Amino acid sequence: MTQLEEEIFVCLDCETTGLDLEKDSIIEVAAVTFNRHQIFKSYESLVNPLCPIPEESRKIHNISDTMVADKPTIDQVLPELLELVSNHIIVGHGIKFDIDLVVRAAAKSNIPSRLQHNHSIDTLRLARLYGESPQNSLEQLCKHFNISYSGAHRAMTDVKMNVEVFKYLTQKFKTTDQVFKVLSKPIKLREMPFGKHKGRSFKDIPLNYLRWAADKDFDQDLLFSIRSELNKRKQGNLFSQAGNPFHDL
Repeated sequence: MTQLEEEIFVCLDCETTGLDLEKDSIIEVAAVTFNRHQIFKSYESLVNPLCPIPEESRKIHNISDTMVADKPTIDQVLPELLELVSNHIIVGHGIKFDIDLVVRAAAKSNIPSRLQHNHSIDTLRLARLYGESPQNSLEQLCKHFNISYSGAHRAMTDVKMNVEVFKYLTQKFKTTDQVFKVLSKPIKLREMPFGKHKGRSFKDIPLNYLRWAADKDFDQDLLFSIRSELNKRKQGNLFSQAGNPFHDL
């Protein structure tokens, strides 16, 4: 059982042309190996995606076509990145997306990768479990924990902030096994995190919307929260029906 103080993690972040795993490409990667006391190694690189960067993406990270024009392509970047990641536990905010991006890129480039087999810790889910920040974005968590935030949405900037957020969110844990244990179970959210009902308590969301959302490809915490609310309403209806002698008339 590894003590959290002794574990060496790797924090990973990617900037992309968009959020579609099948169509979009990585345009910047950053990773650091670290423990609770220091950063050991780091790697970052802009990446030429060999396609134009959409304007809506540029507005987020301010990475332009000109900035990546003379940069290495992803097949040139991946070997060094994967060597740094090695078999470490991967930390990140919504980290499954970043892992899936790198795994997909490696497969397309015919580069051997076992990244999908690494253990990972999602600081977004840890923040949901923590539950004391008004919002769980990396920026808002930095404000909540009084961590210096530059405002620049770039891969290495996000990685360094994420490392500090991770330290705060894991303060109460002694071992990595304890972290994995709590994250093995779905976490009930307090409110809808996005969409037209963003910020609303699940009890205030219309039934038809909940039924529609319950079958979507959302993350396990959101699906658990939606389905829990549906079950609660179903049980409530059954209770009211049982107490109504005229229900079946």
